[in-house]
Amino acid sequence: MKHNYRLILPFAFVGLALIQSKSLIGGNPDRVGQEGATELLINPWARSSGWAGSNVAGTQGLESMFTNVAGTAFTKKTELIFTHDQYLKGSDININAFGLTQHVGETGAIGLAIMSMHFGDIPITTSESPEGGLGTYTPQFINIALSYAKGFSDNIYGGLALKVITEKISNISARGVAIDAGIQYVTGKHNQLHFGISLKNVGPRMQYSGDGLSFKTPVPASTSTQTMTVDQRAAQFELPSLLNIGAGYDFYLKKDSALYKTHRITVMANFVDNSFDKDQFLIGLEYGWKNMLMLRAGYSYEQGITSLATRTTVYTGPSAGFTVEIPFGKNKSTFGIDYSYRATNPFEGTHTIGARINL
Repeated sequence: MKHNYRLILPFAFVGLALIQSKSLIGGNPDRVGQEGATELLINPWARSSGWAGSNVAGTQGLESMFTNVAGTAFTKKTELIFTHDQYLKGSDININAFGLTQHVGETGAIGLAIMSMHFGDIPITTSESPEGGLGTYTPQFINIALSYAKGFSDNIYGGLALKVITEKISNISARGVAIDAGIQYVTGKHNQLHFGISLKNVGPRMQYSGDGLSFKTPVPASTSTQTMTVDQRAAQFELPSLLNIGAGYDFYLKKDSALYKTHRITVMANFVDNSFDKDQFLIGLEYGWKNMLMLRAGYSYEQGITSLATRTTVYTGPSAGFTVEIPFGKNKSTFGIDYSYRATNPFEGTHTIGARINL
């Protein structure tokens, strides 16, 4: 009975997620102007972005906090990652991300991830001083995520993440919370067949507030120089909720490679049902040699992306990356360097480099 409970619970969890997503996710790009906090859609991690985020079904470890939080349950002991993104190179936007996952209990893992966007110093302008000369300001976009994932059996893994969203300048700010949920199912003689589903960015509306929404104006019908302060209300905006459904398969090039994992080729595919943006189809391919060298490539397709006249995103589709991971110590710890490139037009692409330690 206990074993059956562990099997039924994850599928019930997915069913509830699908029912919830039915009311949240319409895939209507005509409503794209109603969404905000779109930094939640930016993948700051190098491995998963290298194959276009297509590995929702097979993602493992810390990077799963972005693609499918269930994959953090595969953390063996402790994993740390730091990444730096040159986001849309030429725009002077940089992204730094740090994360930590820790194995707890028999099959559980907890995680922490922080993403911060840096826009540089922007000149302050007003209607009276449109040319600036009043100093500069620096926007702060920070997302913090806390997660817990667990293996319900040898084949089924599920997880939840709570995210805190902060967007602010010196006199205006907006704060919100969102929840991610995901599940993975692996099967086959060597767990080479993968299925995954994740629901992301589900939460209440956000709204800006602060002194920056106030202004002084003369008192109507007054003959004096008296002024009054008028407070404006900012409109609320929705979070960019989405649903991922993915599958993948590991191919081994030698008979005994399934045991020793000498040569592996993994194919991944993912469908993204966006609540506001266009739906996407993601595919990816990765070659791995002894889990020490990994080469990957991916493609993200959405309606109109192949033509400049109809494209509504800066990304053109292709992405690529690699990983070099070196073992050290008696506990089979590893140190790795990850890199990814995502093609864009305009700008010079998005470059992501990261360092990871598995203890």
